[in-house]
Amino acid sequence: MRLRYHPRVACQQNLTHQLCVFELPRRIHCGCPVHCLRMPTPQPTQFNPLAGLAALIFPGAGHLVLGRSKRAFLACVGVMGLFLFGLLIGGIDAIDSKSDRIWFFGQTLVGAPTVVVNYIHQSQFKAADPNNRVIRSGFPGEQRVIMNDQPVWQPLTQDQIAQGLGPPNVPGLGRINEIAMLSIVLAGMLNLIVFLDALMPSPEKLPKPKKQGGST
Repeated sequence: MRLRYHPRVACQQNLTHQLCVFELPRRIHCGCPVHCLRMPTPQPTQFNPLAGLAALIFPGAGHLVLGRSKRAFLACVGVMGLFLFGLLIGGIDAIDSKSDRIWFFGQTLVGAPTVVVNYIHQSQFKAADPNNRVIRSGFPGEQRVIMNDQPVWQPLTQDQIAQGLGPPNVPGLGRINEIAMLSIVLAGMLNLIVFLDALMPSPEKLPKPKKQGGST
């Protein structure tokens, strides 16, 4: 059998069948008495700094810029799930740029959520020590009060303690706090992978080729 070859068509023959691979958008008959498969060519990977910047700001935002809403949703659920799990078991003290600076470097990879939580922690949950004016978290038996436009810790009386007064939060200690901080760091590492995928997006998964009936 004699086959006619096209510059953009590759035909491969073996003992049982022949496979025709098309790269042109239109259907081309190469003369093979078999079913022909139309294979679309994937687009090359492109560098997208805008999508990368969006991914650093919020998990999944980079893929929304790329128009990949499903992947953006999955990335957001994965990263924010680890992030919220850490806050759930460790409280707001799991993110602390002053006391846990090394952990905080990894947590910042999550993006804006880490920055916002840390700002709330530093501005609304901490106060100055009445003795040395060092900004710290409160201890049991203290109350956060405003004096001279600055929050400070004030010791509580026994009656105030009996009324249930105390600091808005206490420093997290032990393995639970470590697991909470680690969970948020893992969320940051996961978002780093999401950031790289948005910065240098890979081609979309190609659809399965459709068989087209051919005549002998």
